Amino acid sequence: MKKTVLIAMTLLLTFLGACSSKETTSTAKSNTEDKKVQKIIVGTGTQFPNICFLDSNGKLTGYDVELVRQIDEKLPEYEFEFKTMDFSNLLLSLETNKIDFVAHQMEVNDERKEKFLFNEEPYNVFPLQVTVHKDNNEIHSIKDLKGKKAIVSATSNSAVFLEKYNKENNAGIEIVYSGQGVDDTKNQIKTGRADATVTTPFAVDFLNEQADAQQKVVGEPLLNSKVYFLLRKDETPLQKRIDEALVELKKNGVVSELSKKWLGADYSVGF
Repeated sequence: MKKTVLIAMTLLLTFLGACSSKETTSTAKSNTEDKKVQKIIVGTGTQFPNICFLDSNGKLTGYDVELVRQIDEKLPEYEFEFKTMDFSNLLLSLETNKIDFVAHQMEVNDERKEKFLFNEEPYNVFPLQVTVHKDNNEIHSIKDLKGKKAIVSATSNSAVFLEKYNKENNAGIEIVYSGQGVDDTKNQIKTGRADATVTTPFAVDFLNEQADAQQKVVGEPLLNSKVYFLLRKDETPLQKRIDEALVELKKNGVVSELSKKWLGADYSVGF
């Protein structure tokens, strides 16, 4: 009798254990599904010195790139993956869902606001200045560009500014668009085929040091625009999470330190 009872109890415990195992497996699977990580494709470039570029080892790095990596660490529900391309292709790639947001010092303007969504927390101030060859002593400000050739990247902050300035002031600047990004601009100014460009002091410093660009900035800053990440209109959940991460990174001093490291000064101040 005792032997029969013992066998029955053993069978019961085995059955209960199997049920418990199934429930545990089911629960674990459910938790994994609940915490599914969403891949986010981040569009950026490789031709913007100190912002998004390839270092001597071919690694993608720079201020915007490293900031995005810091934001990624704060958002466990997302996994960010970079996709590089020419700057002129970024907005079209965002519009056609090939990327999920743009990290490339994007300044707010009416055309972009109509089509896209900016995050709300700025992460940098973008100073633009007229830039010429170091031996050029004729151009001292944007007013001296009348009848001169200024080269900029199409759809860039510099291009948008110059186009607007030309139209509103009848400035007579001949605007040309670079065919190969920074290298084309650098070579045209160095060889005298273009008279000027509009860019940032930190980009000039980098190019002079790394590529003997022989450039200098002149005149007062043309503008100091706040810059943001650019998303599609339907990406408000991602926008909100990016802003939350940025606020925390600013409070922790991470944004300030990245700016000092890559741009030579704290361009995150004044927000």
